[in-house]
Amino acid sequence: MSKRVVITGLGIWSCIGNNIQSVKENLEHGYTGIIYDCRRKNKLNSCLCGNVPTPESSNLVDRHWRIMMSEDSAYAYMAVSQALQHSNLTDEYRNKNGVGLVWGNDGNSHLAHAHRIMAKERNSYMLGVYQPIYTSMSKILLNSIFNLRGSSFNISAACASGAHAIGLGYFFIKNNIENVIVAGASMETNSFFAESFDVLGATSLRNSDPTHASRPFDRDRDGMVPSGGAAALVLEEYEHAKARGANIIAEVCGYGFSSNGIEDISAPSADAEYIAMKRALDDAGIKPEEVDYVNAHGTSTIAGDIEEAKALTRLFVPSSPSSLSSLSSPSSSSSLSSLSSLSRPFISSTKSMTGHENWMAGASEAVYSIIMMQNNFVAPNINLENVIDEAKYLNIARKTIYTPINTVLSNSSGMGGTNSALVFRKI
Repeated sequence: MSKRVVITGLGIWSCIGNNIQSVKENLEHGYTGIIYDCRRKNKLNSCLCGNVPTPESSNLVDRHWRIMMSEDSAYAYMAVSQALQHSNLTDEYRNKNGVGLVWGNDGNSHLAHAHRIMAKERNSYMLGVYQPIYTSMSKILLNSIFNLRGSSFNISAACASGAHAIGLGYFFIKNNIENVIVAGASMETNSFFAESFDVLGATSLRNSDPTHASRPFDRDRDGMVPSGGAAALVLEEYEHAKARGANIIAEVCGYGFSSNGIEDISAPSADAEYIAMKRALDDAGIKPEEVDYVNAHGTSTIAGDIEEAKALTRLFVPSSPSSLSSLSSPSSSSSLSSLSSLSRPFISSTKSMTGHENWMAGASEAVYSIIMMQNNFVAPNINLENVIDEAKYLNIARKTIYTPINTVLSNSSGMGGTNSALVFRKI
């Protein structure tokens, strides 16, 4: 018999806040954490990034661990610390019980950093002890520092890593393999990572206007803004959580996934994204019209937003000609009224505020969505001035909307054609 999976702890370290309360306030007010980084001038075409604060961990983490921490490991430590405290998973509990860890990370920019240190200093000790060896170093350190003795996996699935980590943690608990799992992801923000996307021409060149650079589903978008940080969720079997008196925040009730299976590894696919969403809804046992809010992947890239808009329209907007004819002029008030009733879920991309948090995005956007669900508001898709044709029938929130939210769908996609969708429900 399948088990119910609930969330009992949240942790976040991002460019729009380094705790749940500050993130809630910034989401609600449409605050952007994107800046112009002058250190990237004359190095990169795009000098934009999410402004993620450097954790001050010297009083929190022993030097033995700190010398092994890459940038994203430090973010991960802060997020997991918050989530464990939020869930009241004490040291004593973790020492006596197996708590699993499924962590998303697909980065290796620390290798480039390590190479440059070695070339400059001629001293490998400058690298720390193990930092440059493993992509899974954050997962390894989290296991050791927090005494997590259950399942231990690092998920490398590009920008869907965080969402797949949550989805796999959900599967383990749902199928009675684990009772408690910490799931999440971390992402570095250094320029070494940004270089690869800069070379691909995937980043926004609005260097003179950073706060308006990330503009998902807008006609004048010109690329993503790289960002990062870390997000963590404590997933727990429902009866187990009740028995230990845990504060139950929400329920994970659906997970869907797909792969594009096409020749171009960087090309998104509306068909594949639709399949992931449909599988998630089917797994949750709900219909599209029961979804109150969709946190879109919406990266502000040219092709990505178009394909996701097509997939969302296919899933949520009636396809009959008579239904769509009344919406032929979406700018009119009557059409907007019809649109609201036809396309029930509100949609926004929080990347308009955070930039693209890459490996972390699926996990952070799960946290953002749950914060909205708890507080009954939809964060705005800021910078949306002229919606693209493919999204004109979607109910995209251009300003903060206060409304009850009981069911959320959160989308993630990654280069190489990996797609993930998660369904969360108020409990």
